[in-house]
Amino acid sequence: MNSPIKNQINTIFVHVSNLKRSVIWYSQLLGQEYDTAEIRRPVYNIKISDYTGLTLDAGPEEKIKRTKNCEYPLFNFHTDQIYVAYNYVNSLGYKIELEIVNFDDFSYFTISDPDRNIIMICTG
Repeated sequence: MNSPIKNQINTIFVHVSNLKRSVIWYSQLLGQEYDTAEIRRPVYNIKISDYTGLTLDAGPEEKIKRTKNCEYPLFNFHTDQIYVAYNYVNSLGYKIELEIVNFDDFSYFTISDPDRNIIMICTG
């Protein structure tokens, strides 16, 4: 079957209530430098490798976005070293929602961002 829609995800939008706070949180998580003077509503694009982008979206300046939380992860970030990643996140003081779960060929844990969005950190 032919489709004009590509089998590719270009951008994940994460809706946030405080853009500056979220930019700092995600930038620290990914070990990226940031300049708070460059953070301007309504959106900020986090540098991500490959095709998929990550955009933090706080909406128009005059309105505070009310986020709705899901108890399941929105997406995941990959790691080759689950315990090193866990210790790093823990050292940042980020909220760990679920401790490391190990399977034969896959491990993960979950954290929550400042708006309580659940993010998975996983191998495999």
